[in-house]
Amino acid sequence: MKDSRLIAEVESRRADLIALAQELVRIPTLNPPGRNYREICETLAARLAPAFDVELIRAEGAPGDSGTHPRWNLIARRAGARPGDCVHFNSHHDVVEVGHGWTRDPFGAEVEGDRLYGRGACDMKGGLAASVIAAEAFLAVCPDFAGSIEISATADEESGGFGGVAYLAGQGRFAHVQHVLIPEPLHKDRICLGHRGVWWAEVETMGRIAHGSMPFLGESAIRHMGALLSEIEERLYPLLAGRTTAMPVTPEGARQSTLNINSIHGGEPEPEPGYTGLPAPCVADRCRIVIDRRFLIEEDLAEVKAELHALAARLAESRPGFAFEIRDLFEVQPTLTDREAPVVRSTAAAIERVLARQADYVVSPGTYDQKHIDRIGKLKNCIAYGPGLLHLAHQPDEWVGIQDMLDSAKVMALVLADLLDPA
Repeated sequence: MKDSRLIAEVESRRADLIALAQELVRIPTLNPPGRNYREICETLAARLAPAFDVELIRAEGAPGDSGTHPRWNLIARRAGARPGDCVHFNSHHDVVEVGHGWTRDPFGAEVEGDRLYGRGACDMKGGLAASVIAAEAFLAVCPDFAGSIEISATADEESGGFGGVAYLAGQGRFAHVQHVLIPEPLHKDRICLGHRGVWWAEVETMGRIAHGSMPFLGESAIRHMGALLSEIEERLYPLLAGRTTAMPVTPEGARQSTLNINSIHGGEPEPEPGYTGLPAPCVADRCRIVIDRRFLIEEDLAEVKAELHALAARLAESRPGFAFEIRDLFEVQPTLTDREAPVVRSTAAAIERVLARQADYVVSPGTYDQKHIDRIGKLKNCIAYGPGLLHLAHQPDEWVGIQDMLDSAKVMALVLADLLDPA
C-alpha cells in the first residue's frame, strides 16, 4: 500500500520534475573552468531549504579552486523522527564543454516529446532532479521516517572530483552515512556496482636540439616517440586485447584492458593565435604524450605501470640516444560493491516493483565519484543508479528521457521507504 502511494506521489510531481530539470540545465556549470557553481548551489538551496538543513561548502585549496572559480558544493540534510540509517544521494552539478554539432540551444532545456535536451541533461542533472523529487515525495508520504536523508550537489566530477566528493570525504562528510546512491546515467533498470581502474601518465622522450637542415647533429625526440608508439602498437595493445574481466562492465568492449593516447605534442610550442610566420627550423628536443590506461580488477596497478616502463626500457637498450621519463598524473583503483549490499538489494527490489522486470547489474567503463566514497570515505555500500543513457553523455544534442527520470525517481523513493521506513 505504501509503495503504491509513493509511486502515485512521484507521478503527481511530473511537471515539477520537468521544471526542476530544466532549471538546472539552464545554469551553464561548465568545467573547465568551473562556471556558475555557486549559482546552481544557491538555486538548489532555495528549493530544499523549506524541508532540509542546507549547507554550502567551498572546497578551498582543492585543485581548480580559485577566487575566480571557487569550487562550491551543497549538502542538504533532513533528520527523521527517530534514529536510523542515513541515505545519501550524490550528484555532480558540473558539465563538460558544449563542443560542436548541436542543433539545439545547449542550455535551452528544450522539451520535445519525451526528451529534455541540453548539456548535462543526461549527465547528470536529470538524475539530480529525480533524486530531489524522490526525497520530497517520500517526505510527503512517510513524514515519520527513521534515520536521515541527504542530497548533495558536488563540483568537478568531470575533472576528477577533487573539488567535490573527494574534498567532502576528506572532511569526514560521509562518516555517518550508511547508503549512497549516485544518479549517474546508467539507465533506469541497471544498478552500477563500480568501475574499472585508471592510470593517467605523461610519457616524455628527450632529444637534442639542432638546426633542421642538419638533423644529424641533433636527436629528434619526436622520432624517439614514434618508435615508442610503434612498440605500444605492436606489443602492448595485443596484450591488453587478450585480458578480460569477470566484472559486468558495459559496453562489452570495455571488459578488456584499454589504453588511449589522450594527446601528443613535440617540438616548438604552438604559435599564438594570429601568428602568420613560419616555424623555426629546429630538431625537436622534447616530445610528450598523455596516456589513459584503464585496468581491470584482476590486474595489479604496480604491474600495469611496470609493463609500460619495461617497454620503454627495452627500447632504450636497443635504440641509440633514446631517453624517456614517465610521470604519474592520476590513478584510481577499481571498485566493486557486493551484490548483497543493502543499497543494492533495496534498489533491485524497487526496480522490479516499478518496472516489472529484474535489475541488470553493470560496471562502468570509466570512473565516477564512487572512487572517493570508497577510497577516502571508506564506504562500500555505494552504487550508481539513475536515468539516462550513458552513450549520450558528452554528446551534441544530449538528452534525458522524461519518463526515465520519473521512473528513476519512483525507484529512489521506494529505496528510501525500504531503508528508512520499513514498517
